[in-house]
Formats: sequence, C-alpha cells, structure tokens
Amino acid sequence: MANDPLLQPFQLKHLSLKNRLMMTAHEPAYPEDGMPKELYRAYHVERAKAGLGLTMTAGSAAVAKDSPPVFNNILAYKDEVVPWMRELTDACHEHGTAVMIQLTHLGRRTRWDKGDWLPAVSPSHRREASHRAFPKQVEDWDIERLIKDYADAAERMHAAGLDGIELQAYGHLMDQFWSPLTNTLEGPYGGDLDNRLRFTFEVLRAIRQRVGEAFIVGVRYTGDEMLPGGLTASDGMDISRRLKDSGLVDFLNVVRGHIDTDPGLTDVIPIQGMPSAPHLDFAGEIRREVDFPTFHGAKIQDVATARYAIASGKVDMIGMTRAHMADPHIVRKIMEGREEEIRPCVGANYCLDRIYQGGAAYCIHNAATGRETTMPHTIPKAAQKRRVVIIGAGPAGLEAARVAGERGHAVVVLEAASDAGGQVRLTAQSERRREMMGIIDWRLARCEALGVEIRYNVWAEVEDVFAEKPDAVIVATGGYPLEDRPEVGHDLVVNTWDILSGHVPPGKQVLLFDDAGDHAAMQAAEIIAATGAQLEIMTPDRTFSAEIMAMNLVPYMRSLQRPNVTFTPTYRLKSVQRDDSELLAKITSDYLDLDHERRIDQVVVNYGITPMADIYFELKPHSRNGGEVNYEDLIVGRPQTVIRHAGDGFQLFRIGDAVASRNTHAAIYDALRLVKDL
Repeated sequence: MANDPLLQPFQLKHLSLKNRLMMTAHEPAYPEDGMPKELYRAYHVERAKAGLGLTMTAGSAAVAKDSPPVFNNILAYKDEVVPWMRELTDACHEHGTAVMIQLTHLGRRTRWDKGDWLPAVSPSHRREASHRAFPKQVEDWDIERLIKDYADAAERMHAAGLDGIELQAYGHLMDQFWSPLTNTLEGPYGGDLDNRLRFTFEVLRAIRQRVGEAFIVGVRYTGDEMLPGGLTASDGMDISRRLKDSGLVDFLNVVRGHIDTDPGLTDVIPIQGMPSAPHLDFAGEIRREVDFPTFHGAKIQDVATARYAIASGKVDMIGMTRAHMADPHIVRKIMEGREEEIRPCVGANYCLDRIYQGGAAYCIHNAATGRETTMPHTIPKAAQKRRVVIIGAGPAGLEAARVAGERGHAVVVLEAASDAGGQVRLTAQSERRREMMGIIDWRLARCEALGVEIRYNVWAEVEDVFAEKPDAVIVATGGYPLEDRPEVGHDLVVNTWDILSGHVPPGKQVLLFDDAGDHAAMQAAEIIAATGAQLEIMTPDRTFSAEIMAMNLVPYMRSLQRPNVTFTPTYRLKSVQRDDSELLAKITSDYLDLDHERRIDQVVVNYGITPMADIYFELKPHSRNGGEVNYEDLIVGRPQTVIRHAGDGFQLFRIGDAVASRNTHAAIYDALRLVKDL
C-alpha cells in the first residue's frame, strides 16, 4: 500500500498533510450553544484516529450576528469559540491530522427571524428561494463591518491553533457579490468583475493582516453557476487565476453549480441515483489551467473514485465527507489492506436532509455517527459468550446479528424469505434507489466473516426458537402494509408494495392516495407515471411526501413533473366502490365535509405499515424479561437486566418496525444500542 496515491503526503506551503484524503467543510449540526463541544470534538477525533489527512470543520461557521445559522452552526463571531476549537484541534493534532474551518457570511442564505432578528444582507434585494428572506441591499458601512467580522473570525481561528481557514464562496455572501444574478450594486462593488470581486480581496487582505503569511487560507467557490446570466465556466477560470495571482490564497476548493434552490443544491451535492463525481473533471480543468493546489469533493463515495482523482492529477486533495460519516475508519482500512470491509456510503442523504430540516446529521446505516460519545464505532467483545437467535434479516435484524457477532456471541438468524433485506430489498427494486442494497450487502458480508448463521425460508415458530436454546431472542420481523383502509372499499384497492414488487401492474387511470408521506408512495408513483398512465397523487397533508426531505424529493419531482401527473394536497380518500367497469372513489377533506368523486380504474394506497409481531407475543410469556426494555439503561448504555418471570428463560426483545413503523436508521439504531451491551 506504500505506493497508493491516496496515502502519499502533500505539502501545502509549510503544512505537511500525511495523505490525500480529507473531509470537506460540513456542519453536522452538533454544536451546543454554537460551540464545538464534546460530541463535535469526538466526531472529528474518531476520523483523525483512523488516519485522515485533513479534517475541515464547520461548514458555514458564522462570522457575524447578521449571518444567523439556519441550522446549528458554529458561531465564529464569539470569542468563547477559541478554547473549544483549540481543544478539538489539539485532539486531532495528536493523531497527525490537520484541522481547518470554513468561515462564511450567509448573506441572503438565511432568515430574518433567526438569531437576533437582524435583516439579512446581500448585494441586492433579491430573495433566495430556499430560505425565502428578502435581504437588505448592503450599504457602505455594512461592507466595512463585514470585512472586520471576517478578519476577527480568522484571528480567532489562528489563536485556536488551527492549521488554516477556508472562505465559503458559493451561494453565500462572498459569491453573491461575484454573481451578476445577485449583485445589483453600482461601483465600486458592483458592475464589472473587478468590482464584484473587490469585497473578496479586501476581506483576504484584512485577514492576512491579522494572521500573517504562514497561516493557510483557501477559498471554496463555484467555478460555474450553471445558471442563465450567472457566473460562467470562463468567469470561474478567470476568478481562479485572480485568486492564485493575488498571493493571498494558498488553495482552491472547486465546486460547480448553485445552491439557492433544492434542485440546485442537489446537483452540487448529488444523492443516490445521480452520477458519481459529477464535477471532478471540471475541478481538474481548473487545476490544470491554473496550476495551483486544488481540493474537491462532491459525491466521491468510494475509494476507487478517490484514488483515480489523485492518481490522474485532477486534484491534490480529495474529499470523502459523507463516506467518512458512513465509515470513519476508511484510511485505516486502506492502510491495512481491508478496503472490502469499508461500510459504503449509499447516497441516501439522510445526513444532509436532516440538517436542512433543523436536525443533527445521522448516517442512515451507521448509527454511531453523530453519537460518538455514547455509541461505539468498534464493538467490544462480551465477557461471556451467549446464544442469540434473531428473527428477521432486514436492516434491524442484520445489524443485531452483526453487532452480536462482533461481541463474540453465537448467532443464528431465521428469515422467512429466500433473501435478506426486508423493506430495503423492496425499496431497491427501483433503479434509482438500488444503492440502498449496500446497507444489506455490507452487513451480510460482515455476518459471514463473523460466523453468523442465516437460515432462509424459515417461518419461525415458537418451537423453532426453543430448539435453539437461546440466551437472547431478538424479534426483527418488520411490518406489512395496513390493509383495512379505507373502511369502505379496502378490498378494491392495491397498496404501494404491490406496485413496487411488480405483483400488480399499474392501471390506466390511477389515484394514488398517500397517507404516510414516505418513499413507498413516490417510488410507486414513478413506476405508474412511467407507463403513461393518468396519475393523481393525493394526500390529506398540507404538503405531499412529508417524510421525504428536501434533497431526496428532487429526483422524484424531476420524474413526476409531467403532463400525466397531478398533485392534490389536503384531500382524503373516504371510500371506494365498484361501478360497472370503473372504480368510484369518494373524496373528502379534514378541513370541510366534502363529497367529491373520482372515476378511475385503479386506486393505490399508502397508509404506512403495522408491526408483524405475532411471534414476539407468542414468545413473551416464556421470556425472562417479558419483552420489557429498561429505557433508562438503554439510553445510558447499561445492559438490560429486567426480570419479570423467575427461572432460566431467555431475554426477549423486538426492534425496528416490529415495534412501530419508523425508518431504516431507527431500525439500525435500535439494534446497535441494544446489542452492543448484550
């Protein structure tokens, strides 16, 4: 592995980076009161321990009070950030990992009703679609204080001992000055490109006066907005040369596109079903033409692509950010020749979508990410080997089996189907979401390596469980679609699973009623719409697909915004009845007592799922704990010791959708936090 391009050092001015892998700046939304405290530090240190060359902290750390974060960002405008950033930096430095931070002013990419309720500010009054605030057009005195705010924040990071900073210039204030679409100022800060870049270079000069020449300073920017009237690729090349020639910048971090809309953001940071590394060649063109240290990261989710990016000379440092959320130990596994053990990023984008809805970033299939202070990435061996029976080989059951295997237990999994995967396998029937099978395939490989026995085509009965003489039984049987709705006519409808599995072909005139708001409905809609059928997607909610977050919704909209598809929010399916060769659907509303009708030939419904837990309730009276879980012990990480029935019976637990309908991450988290202490 000594000749691996990814493991070669890179010299950035005085800074020696030990390898070419980095996490690009991102905000996982773990700060407390705007400060990177224990969890934030533990998150970065976990990756540093595994050998990461550079960790770039804090996407969009705010430099000013009128740049209030719209999610939980680091507040770089506060002096109290210095000791917290120093602790994080020192802890990463102990493992040889360089640390930088991204500083920014959001400009119009925020809301006026956040933070201190100050007006958003931008070089024009034009509203950003994503955050909807109409900004104040920047004045001369604003520019003076903003330059000082940037310099103050940079000085704080220098004082904290960081190796450098990166200024964010795509979609934020700095590039709002650059773009003709967002800068309506007249000179000296508006008009031609020289004027539009003036603010950036004044900020850079002010920063250099504070931090000196040795401190690393870079810019992450869009080299092409890909918008009519916006910055072009030619502009981006010109800006790149000017940044290099200024002598004020030490590296370029290149992206392509715009982030002012959900579709734009998703094209910059692609999700599953979209091309991998879509902007790598563009970044390579800039590096080749400008001949300057160039970083890049955008859906570089696998080691082979990252290795190619470096070996081909396209960039000097390659970002694998979401990949390191899925597996923080990528570098160590490369160094040890264990690439096949790397937990793959499946591009589900649960991490980013959660952030943009105001939550903390969690990986869909690594429940320890973002919980480093309570959940282990490396599972310790148990003091005593136990016999563990798991019923169900979906994501919850396989995670339970994996973790139990890592603990050193003897594990057998009983699965009713002929293949593992449960609902994930159903989801992956859609070509665009086939990467989801990585969640299952990785666990199957780990279970095989750990000696877990999986028996397929076994519908587990109580006697089957007893025959294994288990110490613990974990029911992970998942659920099945609710079949008793609508109350009148439920025998005339089909559910989304029927469409996804191909068991029922789409009709010609279809009403899809979605009362759950999850992926099943939208995936079924894609299948139906692709046939050319007339499709109406109806929901009682005020917005459709309430459980599908912003970036994941984008590909659905791109496939469903067609003439044969209509969307109808705030209406409810009341009943279905047969009327000659047609179906008559009665429609009402939660707002008014309505009596509308639809004449169609097929009604597809999505009411969510109900637990399939019969075996759990049959086993419950035979178990030592009666199925009870002590939540306090579960939360703090203590073993389960509940005894409800005297004797030598087994412990019994159920996890995932066998408890209640939630999502893949919840199922995996259920399994990890229960079984890690088993």
